[in-house]
Amino acid sequence: MSNVKRVYRLEKFGPVKTGMQEMECNAEDFHSPIPTQTLHNYYNEEEIGLNVGVWTTTPMQEAFGPYPGDEFIWLLEGGFKMVDENNTLLDSYQEGDSVFFRNAAPVSWLQEENLRKFYITYLPPNRPTPENVPAKGAVQSVNPDITPDQMEVLETTAPFTIEGQKPRQRDYNYFTNDTEDMFVGMWDTESFESKMEAFPVYEFVQILVGTITITEENGTVNVFQKDECFFIPKGTICSWKVDGYVKKYYAMLDPK
Repeated sequence: MSNVKRVYRLEKFGPVKTGMQEMECNAEDFHSPIPTQTLHNYYNEEEIGLNVGVWTTTPMQEAFGPYPGDEFIWLLEGGFKMVDENNTLLDSYQEGDSVFFRNAAPVSWLQEENLRKFYITYLPPNRPTPENVPAKGAVQSVNPDITPDQMEVLETTAPFTIEGQKPRQRDYNYFTNDTEDMFVGMWDTESFESKMEAFPVYEFVQILVGTITITEENGTVNVFQKDECFFIPKGTICSWKVDGYVKKYYAMLDPK
């Protein structure tokens, strides 16, 4: 894992050179026999409780209890179910879904097939656990059918400082966490170029339409296209270039 301030491309099977590592699982964390789980954590900041990576599991059911943090995932393979303390089905999610989780949701993850996901999790240490979080609605897949007229036209281009003509940009918020410092949404934009500067937030991006080119301060050029995923830590010095229309899902983190 790393906390270097650079652009991270998330790869389905982890980095080519290292792949993914098998996790040590504890029996008390499961209602089922212990599964086999693997992980590659691309980015970690223990001080704020932030992790970004790719994870797999064989069939299993987690122990019931408060969900450990706010999370946004993209399901790459397989699906899963969420159940309540009575094992009553709350909802199910399939390959291709992008799903957000509310911290402390009283749920259990039920896995009936192998699964692979990209994830960003946020659980600040020493922050009180929210109380009385309802199970219903605490885990949801984002709706891909949001229409342009449902999106808010943005007055500013934050977090970017634009070079040249200001583009039209729109946003739709699916989820804001209880502490109002993590946001999950859909965003679109016309063409633009931004200045080379420190990125002011943490952002996990799943591209739905178009191409984004991000150039880092050292000259590294990263090109991301539809169905690719990347992460930018706060403080990464970079510029963005968008040629044509782009739409993305994002999980943005701005710790207080």
